[in-house]
Amino acid sequence: MAVLWIAVGAVLVALVGAVAYWLLVITEGTYLGTSAVILMYDWAARRYDKIKDLRYINEVYYVGLPICSSLHGMGAPRILDVATGTGRVPLAIRRAGNDGAYIIGVDRSRQMLAEAQAAAAEFRGRIAWLRADAVALPFDNAVFDAVTCLEALEFVVAPDRALREMVRVLKPGGVLWLSNRVGWEARLFPGRLAGRGRLEVRLREMGLRDIDTKRWQIHYDLVHARKPIALQQPERVGARFIQSQERINP
Repeated sequence: MAVLWIAVGAVLVALVGAVAYWLLVITEGTYLGTSAVILMYDWAARRYDKIKDLRYINEVYYVGLPICSSLHGMGAPRILDVATGTGRVPLAIRRAGNDGAYIIGVDRSRQMLAEAQAAAAEFRGRIAWLRADAVALPFDNAVFDAVTCLEALEFVVAPDRALREMVRVLKPGGVLWLSNRVGWEARLFPGRLAGRGRLEVRLREMGLRDIDTKRWQIHYDLVHARKPIALQQPERVGARFIQSQERINP
């Protein structure tokens, strides 16, 4: 009988451990609510790039160059990076050679933004950092030539609202760059847009065109789409460009 209870106890401990691993590691606290996500990212900010094993050359090749190529011919594009974290996308774009771009990175984590600002010190004046929510972006309609959101959408509590906000602030003719969680891990994100093909369907439903998907990483596809010229803007208008939210730059 004692052996049975030990076995039951071991199974329960294993189940609790598996659930905790899913909540805290795989899904990074997203199913515990926005406050939990912010707390976890604040806590991990200084170690985040090492945890993700981000490398300069890879970021330029796989992130910066594809985005820059989609903006070819634009002298000084405005780019918004949503859930910017430690600033990987703005840094990759700048290092890829787009000297004319003006980039804004937004994130809810104060510590992640502090790390981003420190890493981008050489580009001060061409990259700005704002503490803001992906589901309520503090910008007017149609002010950005490109909007990016990489390795983040599955961790947003309301991904559909975030998508609508990104499309809202994108100029007609502008390009939207997103990563989509794929593979078996996509099944561990119920209620999100994870899973091959689901994000593309949602973008078509929202009226975007020229949707293209490329295999990008083991767990991600890279999806980009354009906002058609005739796509009607939502009625809600955000705050003015770089206004009414805490600006991180000194």
